[in-house]
Amino acid sequence: MPELIAKTALGGPVPLLLAATELAEAPILSMTSVAPYPGRKKQVNAALMPLGVTFPAPNSHSAMGEVRLIWTGRDQAFLIGAPAPEGLAEHAALTDQSDGWARLTLSGPQAEATLARLVPIDLRAKTFPIGSTNRAPLGHMSMILSRLADQGFEIMIFRSMARTAWHEIGDALEHLHARASVE
Repeated sequence: MPELIAKTALGGPVPLLLAATELAEAPILSMTSVAPYPGRKKQVNAALMPLGVTFPAPNSHSAMGEVRLIWTGRDQAFLIGAPAPEGLAEHAALTDQSDGWARLTLSGPQAEATLARLVPIDLRAKTFPIGSTNRAPLGHMSMILSRLADQGFEIMIFRSMARTAWHEIGDALEHLHARASVE
């Protein structure tokens, strides 16, 4: 019987490092969609208490260590980095999303400028601070973008679009690097 091996969407490419900014593929983590049943957010938060996270407000995420609950749409969030706690299924619809998404990270001084070339939202720190999450287009693709650090972002993209997203972000980063080299 064949032995199955979990692989990331891109197969672990070497990170792209230009202008002191790094584009990398993040490892596969447990990812569960959490959609509270009507009127049950209080019970959902009680069930999430052992993980140290709460159901996030729109355009934000809740984090405790490696565990995050990321807003992904109206009355929906993705629990990343931990399995759903006992009792959560009584108050929310849960769906495993682990195999359907790819996670990329972009960090460094040119991260914001790189994404600004591709994303039609204001990513400046004063309007998109640490803890912000937004569902937005990345070119022709849909993504979930989170600011994790002052100069660091996580880009979640459908697994089938991971190579295209890598290419688009990498291309924008290369253009910024080339422009800086000329100046």
